[in-house]
Amino acid sequence: MTDYEAATAFLGEWGRFQREVFFLLCLSVVPNGFSGMAIVFVADTPPHACLIPARANLTAAWRNSSAPLLEGTAGGGAPLRSRCSRYRLEDVKRFSDAGLLPGVDVDLSNVSTEGCLDGWEYDRSVYVSTIISEWDLVCDNRWKNPLTSSLFFCGVLAGSFLSGQLSDRYGRKIVLFVTMAVQTLFTLLQVFSPSWPAFCAMFFVVGLGQISNYVAAFVLGTEILGPRVRTVFSTAGVSLFFGAGYMLLPLFAYFLRDWRKLLLGLALPGFLCVPLWWYIPESPRWLLSQGRVQEAEDILRDAARRNGIEPPPVIFGPLQRELQCESRKAHNICDLLRSGNIRWISLTLWLVWNTVAIAYFALSLNTANLHGDAYFNSLVSALVEMPAYALSWAMFRWCSRRLSLFSTLFMGGVFLLFIKLVPHHMVYLAITLEMLGKFAVTTAFAIVYAYTAEIYPTVVRNTALGACSMASRIGSIIAPYFIYLRSYSDSLPYILMGSLTALSGLLSLLLPESYGMPLPDTIAHMQHFPGCCRKKPCSVAYSEEKRNATNRKSTVLL
Repeated sequence: MTDYEAATAFLGEWGRFQREVFFLLCLSVVPNGFSGMAIVFVADTPPHACLIPARANLTAAWRNSSAPLLEGTAGGGAPLRSRCSRYRLEDVKRFSDAGLLPGVDVDLSNVSTEGCLDGWEYDRSVYVSTIISEWDLVCDNRWKNPLTSSLFFCGVLAGSFLSGQLSDRYGRKIVLFVTMAVQTLFTLLQVFSPSWPAFCAMFFVVGLGQISNYVAAFVLGTEILGPRVRTVFSTAGVSLFFGAGYMLLPLFAYFLRDWRKLLLGLALPGFLCVPLWWYIPESPRWLLSQGRVQEAEDILRDAARRNGIEPPPVIFGPLQRELQCESRKAHNICDLLRSGNIRWISLTLWLVWNTVAIAYFALSLNTANLHGDAYFNSLVSALVEMPAYALSWAMFRWCSRRLSLFSTLFMGGVFLLFIKLVPHHMVYLAITLEMLGKFAVTTAFAIVYAYTAEIYPTVVRNTALGACSMASRIGSIIAPYFIYLRSYSDSLPYILMGSLTALSGLLSLLLPESYGMPLPDTIAHMQHFPGCCRKKPCSVAYSEEKRNATNRKSTVLL
């Protein structure tokens, strides 16, 4: 047990204070669940074809045959009409006016073609409007579709880089609420986007705010709650509430089928988080690491009052204050690479996070492309996450962190690789394997978040989580292009995702074990990377630091 945990043990594990912090921080995560995946419906591509203007006055036969047949289709189905070209309208109008029939009187292979000069017409049976249909992001502009998602994840990347350092410098609470406000405000502004570039610019800022408040809430709960409750919060707690938000998305999208109305509906719940400011405290651990001992004690005394407990006259002794003052020096992202031990841990975690993000977001964004109803597929994809988060809690509670991460990543990769072996006509078996892969990857994502928070010390924990999240966003930025590879081969995305995920599972075996270890407060307290340097138990590191501080104090007194 660390000095901090020993000093605050009088609060207990699950009093009124801990329950309030647990559930309010989890509630703050719910908007992230539906805002992050809203692009699945906002930027879905409805069936479309070249628009034939009414003034052309074509017969029904020529209107139905105005687009050429494609050479072949995936899966060997019936030929489809081109969505990006049509027969030359002047020629078609001349044939129609002459009473000629397509394919009977006119050999269509000899008719010249042209692009969709009059725009496109879209099927409105599923969506009233998406950004694809509003700004014609199809055919020559279809590259803008995956880029839209990638720009959101670029914002997430920027937020991961900035929020961690801001949170370690200015506090968890202030960053949490400022970035929640940013996310809500810019989602609301997206509703009034006049163009695709303006939409993407605001979507970038939404991504920046989303990851920033998620990481801040995660770290705040990890630092405030006791060891056993911390495990539940960091695995099942925030993840289940995130999953609940994800499950609400298809419900919102089903009733709000215009993309502007959908974003408006998703922005409004953010305003319900405003009253949480008066109930969620700052992290006493962070305040102590900044030397603000009195503020930390005030929060803990208020927590004791809420729990009906009488606090001790002195919560933090002189030695604890001195140790915390020594760790008060400013830290930044460079500290994650400064020494050999923390450098190897950071590099390994960055690679693992990157691969998990590729698999998770590619599988989540792919739901609109699966066979069947898009709303139902999205709901199933969200439902799969709920037992995955419950499993992550059970594994984190009773199993080795390292083996838990390895097993879920490796099995996820195997499920995705098996999709390649499924015949084209067995669609539902392929979907089942994809959902099993999503289940395993989601479990791994929940585990790696909590695992990372346990490995890094208080002085750089938010920065470290932000850096790991930043590394993962490189994966999430390119994840939409994994789905884009379906246009070349249906199985290619699964082969790449499966191979990378299985290999990252093997790589995770190199990480140090944190199961049963106290939460480190300084870099000296960290577990050692296996094979990098001689392993020194965390408890020994604490004892040595205490002894050194005591010796220095004695020298000063002499």
